[in-house]
Amino acid sequence: MSHASPPVRRVTDWDFDQLSALAAEHDTPLYVVDLDRVAANYERFAAAFPDAHVMYAAKAHTGRAVLETLLDAGADIECAARGELQRAIGAGADPDTLQYTAVNPPDADLDYAAELGAEHPGLTVTGGARDTFDRLEARGYDGRVAIRINPGIGTGHHEKVATGKDAKFGIPYDEVVELADDLRERFDLVGLHAHMGSGVLHDDLDDHCRAIGKVADLAREVTAETGVDLEFVDFGGGFGVPYREDEEPLDVETVGEKVREAVGELDAQIKLEPGRYVVADAELILTEVNTVKETPEATVVGVDASLATLIRPAMFDSYHPIANVSAPDRELEPVSVGGPCCTSADVFCTDRPIARPEREDLLAIGNAGAYGYELANQFHSQPRPAEVAVEGDETRVVRRRESMDDVTRVEREAPSAEEGDRRR
Repeated sequence: MSHASPPVRRVTDWDFDQLSALAAEHDTPLYVVDLDRVAANYERFAAAFPDAHVMYAAKAHTGRAVLETLLDAGADIECAARGELQRAIGAGADPDTLQYTAVNPPDADLDYAAELGAEHPGLTVTGGARDTFDRLEARGYDGRVAIRINPGIGTGHHEKVATGKDAKFGIPYDEVVELADDLRERFDLVGLHAHMGSGVLHDDLDDHCRAIGKVADLAREVTAETGVDLEFVDFGGGFGVPYREDEEPLDVETVGEKVREAVGELDAQIKLEPGRYVVADAELILTEVNTVKETPEATVVGVDASLATLIRPAMFDSYHPIANVSAPDRELEPVSVGGPCCTSADVFCTDRPIARPEREDLLAIGNAGAYGYELANQFHSQPRPAEVAVEGDETRVVRRRESMDDVTRVEREAPSAEEGDRRR
């Protein structure tokens, strides 16, 4: 793999000979993650914000190899669930550096966070509902907290990720000062947090910065009205990468300047949480063609990957670039590529020009690092794929392929009816 660090890595920039060898050795469908690219993306982003505290948003990709790579690169980790806290700690993160952003947290998540905070007072819990803070207090937690704000401005690649204007996320803007005055008596109120959306590119940047400016204004108001000296203001992540071949990558240095201008003078540390930007173009999926069907409406290309492997096209109508690794120089032909699931949603593209696929060709589905394996599932009782990491000239399996035994284990290990009766 190339170790250069251009602003974007296209699917055609990968070493096709190496990809073919990996598919032959490890079978398909197969996730391939380039850990050098993960580190380079983080370092490029951090360099564009030299005065900010840059964390990695673990929800984009919680693979242990990815987390270890980012911890080695100097990143701290932001988590959105108990499992992410546990995985970050398992990868070597210091619990005192973690930030937990609780969204309608289940009891078990808050139990874990309260217990973790009692042992590690550096943990910060961010709440987006008054209930969350009341539930924390009921568990005896009185440590570091931040308030998640709903700025009323959402940005991003799809309405389902425009969190900045979704009532599910954060305290209404006009209620934050009053809540801050209350929380400062009950906890160690250290910060404010907002996340405007995901997949922000050039067209969304002005709205994104406008929302950042609103949050910064509110931070100054909180300090003026309550006397709380905020340690940080967290402006979230959401910075995108170009999935389509004709989209230009963000110039993160220019983005850094725009963000600093939007924030203005602020007597608090700026925090940022890139997730997608760090991992999206560092991973792809390899899949084999098993069917080519000519119909009056379309040429349908069937592959062994499916929406169980990558659900984003079905869930968000997301575009992922696709390349024919076996024969990149063949004539382009408009084809529809889909998997083996019994639903019309199991389609990766429709009438897209691709070097004409034939049975047993290897295709690469690019930009699969963000919310790819994280959303993989077992629909149709399909075992989840293996994941291979590339680092320098070395490759290693970092997630083995599931078997049918893995798929059915939780049923076979469930308590028998008699055991269930005894437990009741």
